[in-house]
Amino acid sequence: MTTPITPYGASLMKEELHRLKTKDRPWVINAIAEARAQGDLSENADYDAAKERQSFIEGRIADLEGKLGTSQIIDPTTLEADGRIVFAATVELEELDSGDKVTYQIVGIDEADLKEKKVSITSPIARAMIGKSVGDVVAVEAPAGIREYEVLEVRYI
Repeated sequence: MTTPITPYGASLMKEELHRLKTKDRPWVINAIAEARAQGDLSENADYDAAKERQSFIEGRIADLEGKLGTSQIIDPTTLEADGRIVFAATVELEELDSGDKVTYQIVGIDEADLKEKKVSITSPIARAMIGKSVGDVVAVEAPAGIREYEVLEVRYI
């Protein structure tokens, strides 16, 4: 099963993977060697901490490699969606009750960040927006009840 991801999200994952392999992994291997040189490992907090860090780094490397291996990079600039909201689209909405405007980009699970206005494809608002076009009303089930938004603009940037 492939997982959609934007080019930006893929580049962030690749950068992290590169850093883990070229900087963090060699650093922790060196830290383990230095801790071993101190002698008795049974009461060596530096050794335990370095081994724990190594375990985290190796787990994260495996996680990133797995995610990148199953990712399908979707470049929004190449989409031909005829104005419909699809994965990777950037959408400007206006809440019907308050008139507040908000802009979101629909992204993959691992790149979602509400502070950056990036919502996961699996989020309620993204699921409600998919397939809609400018002028359509999007109804989103929120904890406080249903919120309605009008689609003002759909961009593929």
